[in-house]
Amino acid sequence: MRAESASSAPAGFPPGFAEGPGEADAALSLRCLLGITPRALHDLIWHVGSALEAVRAIATGTAGSENDRAFLRDVVPAEVRRRLAAAGARLALPGDPEYWPAFARLADPPVGVFLRGLPLRLGHRRVALVGSRRPSSLGVEVVRDLGRGVTAAGLVVVSGGAIGIDARAHDAALDVGGTTVAVLGSGIDVEYPATNRGLLRTIAQRGTLVSEYPPGVPAEPFRFPARNRLIAGLSIGVVIVEGGARSGTRSTADYATQLGLEVFAVPGPVTSPLSEAPHELIRDGARLIRGYADLLEDLGFDAAQVETVSLDGLPAAEGDVLAALREPMLPDAVSRAVGLSIPDTVASLARLEIRGLVQGNGGRYRRSIALPVAADDGGGGPDAEADGGGGRHPSG
Repeated sequence: MRAESASSAPAGFPPGFAEGPGEADAALSLRCLLGITPRALHDLIWHVGSALEAVRAIATGTAGSENDRAFLRDVVPAEVRRRLAAAGARLALPGDPEYWPAFARLADPPVGVFLRGLPLRLGHRRVALVGSRRPSSLGVEVVRDLGRGVTAAGLVVVSGGAIGIDARAHDAALDVGGTTVAVLGSGIDVEYPATNRGLLRTIAQRGTLVSEYPPGVPAEPFRFPARNRLIAGLSIGVVIVEGGARSGTRSTADYATQLGLEVFAVPGPVTSPLSEAPHELIRDGARLIRGYADLLEDLGFDAAQVETVSLDGLPAAEGDVLAALREPMLPDAVSRAVGLSIPDTVASLARLEIRGLVQGNGGRYRRSIALPVAADDGGGGPDAEADGGGGRHPSG
């Protein structure tokens, strides 16, 4: 499989990069530049040694474009931070807990990423599920099965928030009470495409949105291949479900190869154009998988343990109800245990039953899945670790 050519600069960033108020402000300003490519910026930072010196080099015309210089003449980091806070977003710079370590191993690492929603936690293991924007009904069925299966096994689904396979992958994770990460090809506050606006807002509440673009940056075609390297960087493996020969999903596989990750592909009908990308990848050495059991086995997980599920992505009331079901219980007993009204309890039980997380029998409800020990022993429900990701928050 193809891989990006290596950068002339070392991996990561120079010691002390983005550390201290002045450096952090300079790094934020660099992250907002749209005229210089991430690779050129990375090379410049290593050449001059710091974010402050990189800003000075661009401002004086040594590097960058005239548009970059115009931006730096007018940018006020405090105003950018205010806009981030207004969007409910935060910035993670190299060295922050939410700046994923694999980003630094890319040939063109971002100088920072913006985030909305739940923290990116070091304990999470994520799998990328990507594919065509115009999938077949078979592709939709396959990605839903994959998304639900890996989520039930305790993994987190990563995808690109686009229509088609991406959206169905995110939906599948949320359907079974999991969390999910969507990497945007637009500003962190730009919910694109509009058809996925409701989904992206749900992810911002129950998962995490990631972008290397600041508020207000529109979605443009060239931004989507660039965001694919972040999808790969957040993952322990990349799965291609469907895609044409020139599909952008291929670039996600290429970035995975660059990072030394396993690439997986789902075969399809040999006569279907949507099978061209996965079949080409399989010929080039990607692992063929038929479903989530194959994927979990190849990643080193026990497929028999897919009944363990995280509470991270469940709404608070449903998470509390699920945690309370230590034994088959009547709705009124659940209501007393969690402090909800009986109508709200019944509604939560119904939604959990639709998701396949509980089963009703004779008026009593029981779990149909197992929960992590911490959650089952009073670990605090879905939001127990909501402050665990940290990072440099713009408002701080």
